[in-house]
Amino acid sequence: MEGLFKEPQKQSPIGVLVMFLDTMRHYARAFWPVLLVWVFRFNDVSKVWLYSGIAALFVIVGVVAYLKYINFTFYLDYENEEFIISEGIFNKSKTAIQLDKIQQVNINQSLLQKIIGVYALDVDTAGSNHKEGAIKAISHPLALELKARLLDNSRKPRVSPGSPTVEDFIGATDTDAQPPFVKIGLPSLVKVGITSNYIRSFSLLLLFFFTLSDNIHKITGRDVFHDEDIENYVDGKRMLQVFLLGVSFLFVVVLAINLVRIIFKYFDYKITRQKGSLLLSFGLLHTKSTILKPEKVQMVSVSRNYFQKKMDILNLKIKQAKSDEHEERNSAIEVPGCNETERDAILKLLFGRIPEKGVKLKPNFRKLVFALFLTVGLPLAAFYTFGYYYPQSLYPAGYLVPVYVLFVGTVQFFKFSNNRLFIHDDFIIKQSGAWDICHEIIEPKRIQAITTSQLFWHKSLGIGSLTLHTAGGKIAFQLGDFETIKQHVNLWLYEIETSDSNWM
Repeated sequence: MEGLFKEPQKQSPIGVLVMFLDTMRHYARAFWPVLLVWVFRFNDVSKVWLYSGIAALFVIVGVVAYLKYINFTFYLDYENEEFIISEGIFNKSKTAIQLDKIQQVNINQSLLQKIIGVYALDVDTAGSNHKEGAIKAISHPLALELKARLLDNSRKPRVSPGSPTVEDFIGATDTDAQPPFVKIGLPSLVKVGITSNYIRSFSLLLLFFFTLSDNIHKITGRDVFHDEDIENYVDGKRMLQVFLLGVSFLFVVVLAINLVRIIFKYFDYKITRQKGSLLLSFGLLHTKSTILKPEKVQMVSVSRNYFQKKMDILNLKIKQAKSDEHEERNSAIEVPGCNETERDAILKLLFGRIPEKGVKLKPNFRKLVFALFLTVGLPLAAFYTFGYYYPQSLYPAGYLVPVYVLFVGTVQFFKFSNNRLFIHDDFIIKQSGAWDICHEIIEPKRIQAITTSQLFWHKSLGIGSLTLHTAGGKIAFQLGDFETIKQHVNLWLYEIETSDSNWM
């Protein structure tokens, strides 16, 4: 295998087509106003100049794509343990990635790449908001060989003394090809689709509706929200029926959108163990295979709601080191719809054992009082202040005030009841959420920084706040027993100083 990657080599020859379409996409983004003018003024533009311009554009893009292809090479420097990528047309660049800094390798295949039979390989390290190395056209056997070499320096999973090994748990040896020990089927994805992400799907639907209505108003001059024909058609007696029908239709659409999104994104989800790393593959039209090292994992979160608990499914997210919060949110690896047995198998592979909760810390009741003040007290004060000056405009909405108070108050009560911090010698687990109960799990040796704070009026009460910073995100716990917090902080700082874990 060393001879295969020792010398610089190019991408697959068919990669020229991938380069061409990718370059065309970038040009279309840059010159979309010109293209828009051509579309709306097609009859006014000279056809000779139009077709000549299109032909010239295709020629330029073709030349640029070919130059990108011939100038792109990659190889492995075995002496320095680096992965080298050279690219560029006029401004040549060379990227050297140290193998021990690689934390994730993704093998993707878009619809176009499926048609022409190539794959894309992305190399990701900590401390950057983009992929350090990206190969857009490579055969699948070559991609598998390259990813195996890039991750060949991974460590063995950590196993606590006296606990069963991972091999004993999954009943397999560490070979190149193993059957997946986690496989998420279509029924599980359907369960996830109908029990999660309601707010996200509803927000996307509202954004689409408002954008569409705004465009209709600009083109036709008619306001969808105050259309006289609709108001005359729907009289007062039928308003309730129309409202209930609209809510039901909206609920069905949200479920359908969420279900389709989940199935397309996570179809045929499999997790396999390969040479101390995890191989995750999924996707219907856009196939993605992600390779990650357990020792590079910073945080794992496990969440489920009431319906998911009854259906024996849960959602699991794996977070690695990222440069900022935006990159952290977009790059978290999700495992949707796994059961408790599969969850335990994944946690054993990542941590060497199933995390334990340990000592429980609860927030002071003042946290609930302050949350109710922000979410109920201030909005009601603003509502009634506005209603004092404009009583007629807010009169119909007054009937919804008790509903709002009851709903928001209930949500805040459950958020306070579920807000807990569990501290074990080897694990820290933050529990939170009102409907979707989430457990965020980290190891003390992954902590990069610790922030403690105490307002002066909290000193006499003995309460304060704690924030644990890791390369994959942070865990915050407010208004807990400050003396207990300080004791554990001292232990964590000692462990951070004495730990030699390879998390970067």
